Amino acid sequence: MRGHGATGQAADGHGAGGGTAGGHGPGRETSGGHGPLGAELLGREPGERASLVQFSSAFCQPCRATRRILAEVAEMVDGVEHIEIDAEKNLELVRALGIEKTPTVLVLDAAGRIVRRAAGMPRKADVIAALGAAV
Repeated sequence: MRGHGATGQAADGHGAGGGTAGGHGPGRETSGGHGPLGAELLGREPGERASLVQFSSAFCQPCRATRRILAEVAEMVDGVEHIEIDAEKNLELVRALGIEKTPTVLVLDAAGRIVRRAAGMPRKADVIAALGAAV
């Protein structure tokens, strides 16, 4: 988490962004051993076509920029929602999904299945490309 407590590899075993430098890239497909994620776990209704789920923490600087990027992409693409989850207040879900640092972004398809995940601040183009696997 870049000096904010948690350290180590992303849950997919490739570090930030699925093994790409600086957390960039759409990441790998992985469910973290968890079934589909719905409104009950996410805290609000997922997107009709896809969801960009961001795990953040209060003092995480890259989380702020990630929030802006994901909100912009969700605004651009019909049926896509950006859902931000406070990692510190949702530790059970964080552990179940193997989230080890913030920001971590999960791309969910319409059924709530995780189709991509990446740790670290993503680039806008990579988020758009990752959505291609979900819609």
